[in-house]
Amino acid sequence: MARFPHVASFFLFLTKLSIGQREVTVQKGPLFRAEGYPISIGCNVTGHQGPSEQNFQWSVYLPTAPTQEIQIISTMDDTFSYLQMKDTGEYECFTPNTDEKYYGTYSAKTTLTVIPDTLSVAMAPQTLNKEEGERLELTCEVSKATAQHTHLSITWYLMKDGEGSQASKIISLSKDFTLLPGPLFTERFAAGDVRLDKLGVTTFRLSMGRLQPSDQGQLFCEATEWIQDPDETWTSITKKQTDQTTLRVQPAVRDFQVNIRAESTVREGKSLELVCLVMGGGQDPHLQATWFFNDVETAHIDAGGVLDLKKDYQERASQGQLQVSKLSPKSFSLKIFSVGPEDEGAYRCAVAEVTRAQMGSWQVLQNKQSPDSFVHLWKQAARNVVVSTKNQQQAVWEGEVLTLLCKADGAENLLTVAWWHVPQNQTQPVFVAGMEQDGTVKLGASYGELDNLRNARLEKTDWATFRLEITSTTITDSGMYECRVSERTRSQARDQSWTQMVSITVKPLESSLQVSLMSRLPQVKLTNTFDLSCIVRVGYSDLRVPLTVTWLFQPARSRAFDLFLQITHNGTIEWGSCLPQFQRKTKISQSPFHSRLLIHDATEEEAGVYQCKVEVYDRNSLHTNSPVKASATSHPLRIIVTLPESKLKVNSSSQVQEISINSNTDIECSILSQSPGNLQLVVTWYFSPISTDALWLRILEVDHNHVVKYGDEFQTTQRKQKFHAEKVSQDLFQLHILNVEDSDQGKYRCAVEEWLWSTNSTWRKLGEQTSGLTELKLRPTESKVRISKVSRTENASEHSEATICCSLEGAINPASLFSVMWYRQREDSGSRMLVHLQRDGLLEYGEEGLRRRLHSYRSSTADFVLALQRVEMKDAGKYWCKVAEWRLHSNPSKWVSQASDESQPVVLRVLRPGNQRFICHGSQSGESLSPLLCLPALLCFASSQAEHNLQKENDFSISLNSNSFRQTRLHEVLAWMFKCQGHLTSSPTSPHKQKSHQYCIPLSNQIMFEADSFVS
Repeated sequence: MARFPHVASFFLFLTKLSIGQREVTVQKGPLFRAEGYPISIGCNVTGHQGPSEQNFQWSVYLPTAPTQEIQIISTMDDTFSYLQMKDTGEYECFTPNTDEKYYGTYSAKTTLTVIPDTLSVAMAPQTLNKEEGERLELTCEVSKATAQHTHLSITWYLMKDGEGSQASKIISLSKDFTLLPGPLFTERFAAGDVRLDKLGVTTFRLSMGRLQPSDQGQLFCEATEWIQDPDETWTSITKKQTDQTTLRVQPAVRDFQVNIRAESTVREGKSLELVCLVMGGGQDPHLQATWFFNDVETAHIDAGGVLDLKKDYQERASQGQLQVSKLSPKSFSLKIFSVGPEDEGAYRCAVAEVTRAQMGSWQVLQNKQSPDSFVHLWKQAARNVVVSTKNQQQAVWEGEVLTLLCKADGAENLLTVAWWHVPQNQTQPVFVAGMEQDGTVKLGASYGELDNLRNARLEKTDWATFRLEITSTTITDSGMYECRVSERTRSQARDQSWTQMVSITVKPLESSLQVSLMSRLPQVKLTNTFDLSCIVRVGYSDLRVPLTVTWLFQPARSRAFDLFLQITHNGTIEWGSCLPQFQRKTKISQSPFHSRLLIHDATEEEAGVYQCKVEVYDRNSLHTNSPVKASATSHPLRIIVTLPESKLKVNSSSQVQEISINSNTDIECSILSQSPGNLQLVVTWYFSPISTDALWLRILEVDHNHVVKYGDEFQTTQRKQKFHAEKVSQDLFQLHILNVEDSDQGKYRCAVEEWLWSTNSTWRKLGEQTSGLTELKLRPTESKVRISKVSRTENASEHSEATICCSLEGAINPASLFSVMWYRQREDSGSRMLVHLQRDGLLEYGEEGLRRRLHSYRSSTADFVLALQRVEMKDAGKYWCKVAEWRLHSNPSKWVSQASDESQPVVLRVLRPGNQRFICHGSQSGESLSPLLCLPALLCFASSQAEHNLQKENDFSISLNSNSFRQTRLHEVLAWMFKCQGHLTSSPTSPHKQKSHQYCIPLSNQIMFEADSFVS
């Protein structure tokens, strides 16, 4: 499903002017909007009855399915996204009926077409250094390729140093081709110092003449593309900004002014401080000051801080009555600790800017004097001034409104008021606001700007009370506030003034910001739901400041935190890219100081460490681009996702089935209990044949996708037709075995696994149970296969050939066919089937690679041979055969395995060349081997029970190179050998005749002969 527009993109206008015919209207289409930007479509309802609050629903009909309605938003939920090309379609607004009857229209449609964003804005970033008064020119390249008719607006901005992300508009060319200067550049635009010119088709040039130091900062160009909708309103569809150009303006040398700040009226005996303030000039100048009283020099302090007091003042200073000092590079103080009548008069200070001459003396650059400041002793008729705050508290929070009251007593008269601010750690006052007797209000330079959040407002509540209000305070608003009330009467030539001060502290928002992260279930089971609560604690909860909450996530195997969700202070929601599934499975609950996430269907990917970061903004930030006021991050919280405990239980009781040969049977696997949830079972059937060394063979497996997979030993078509599985019910599985034969006898069991399907499209294994054993037996028949049970050890040279045999014993039914399977078991591995000589003579190899070196054949009716060519060291191990008897059964006739038997293992040892001896063995096994197989030499000694009487049953050996061997006995050995040769070649292959069995084993440094019997 397509993603649809941004939060609050669809809205409903409710109009209930009169009760009549209901009418629903939407914004007239077609509407063209650019890809990647939000959209707003209005829906208006009139003439409805019932409650004034009406519900509504939005649907869309996409071009790919114009008749299929897709509901996208209603009054109960929101959708957050940006337009994509596939969002093109017909949108319908529908309002459910609340009237007593249907009358009118209840829905309306409009068409939305999403077009590509072709707007391009470019300006090469650079750094420019200019002198004050120079000229600046910058160009911006703007182009578009929109097929529809659109207009462009171009705006140049200046972001001053120290103002964060707040940018001031310099000048703009509107979509109506009108030039509009920014509020700070209106006068310079009228004077022709600020211009915006279009050069050619795509170039727009900004020209600024006579640069000022306030022009220093970052400049950039912003272009907006506008389109006119059918209702003839213009709508912004795209907006882009260029890279920034850094401008540095070196100020010229400036003049300065000198003023005195002091109380004009002081009580006798109280202290008086006059502060000589230097306003303007360069940074950190070298200044010296001279104080005058009634035009007579009283004190001098040079740029190095050396003080020179005149005689009268020197005596008073020595007595602690007077002090002259330099408060800061641009302020000097004259303080009288006890004012008397002799101190009443006119004070003036003269300040000179100096520089060091070559000889070390001070050279005067410029000299300025302050106006006279008159000090009067307080008379009984003077007024009292009281300064207070609105709530009687002298501390406010950053961003809070500061209200100061200044009230004068005495007889009613026209008064003048002036408010001054002395910031913390400073002595130079800043003019805030003033009101003349006629009510004219004048604001200070930093309090009257339209784009400044610290707007000040001065009101007169009655003839003697003046209220100063600073709408949005900052940390820099801390300090002393002075209210100066002045009055002029007819009998006085000068104004009388009264002052009072109050200390105000603006507390930073960050000082009381605390963020904590909690979860009621930090250890959650897979597919369950867990919660995360980001709780904000502040000391200013009544301010309702906007907050941005950023959720961070660190996966279990990562060292870095990634953003996965941000809820901004203006209400938008932005999702990160670390885990895309968060968006579709997370429910967000937001309140002023609490952000809660409810994450459903937990997977192992959501396991890790979480944090939430909170950023506090000014209350007016919804309308301005104000920076972050405070921020804090919670402690990390680890969420652990574990698998649920398996409740699987399988019937473990064992049983025995005895059935007739060639019949069908079922093996059951019963589930006693299962775990709840979205689970699937994997059922695997195993078989262990009747054998001393038999392992469990995997017959087949039905996986969690219901796909049947046969084991390696059951890949043939015959085996797949014989065995197949069935799910009888939710709790019962069966293995069907068709036409049971001898090779099917053995033990059967099932293994059941529980698998949980996770929302991230992966399977997780919860548990495994194994059933009891079912032993399958065949009812006895007249057939019985017997294999010779002789255990022996044979040696073979590396790269030579070796032959291993097994033979049937007893009578052989001429109606039977036989098959043989040869097995091998190494010391370092389990047993494996090498080759299968089937009843019809076909060979089936366990591995295709064995065909080159291994061959199986039937040397006689009762004898089966396994031949190994080019013997390798890895061929060493135990070898044995399994022979099965087959007879025809049923109608139509079918070959069925009737009975089987296994031989004893033959141990084959492989010796390296150069370390050999040869032994010839003879036994009464009924098996005959050619002496030609004994390489490199064959000496055989054998005797038949029909020709010799046994003296002992143990093997014997004769060494040809033994010291005790006599030359006279050599002919006897040779005679025995040739007799053995003749006996083997003339011996019949009938199992009823008596035969000798010979085979050779290499030994070292001697030739040995062994036999079951020996005639001395």
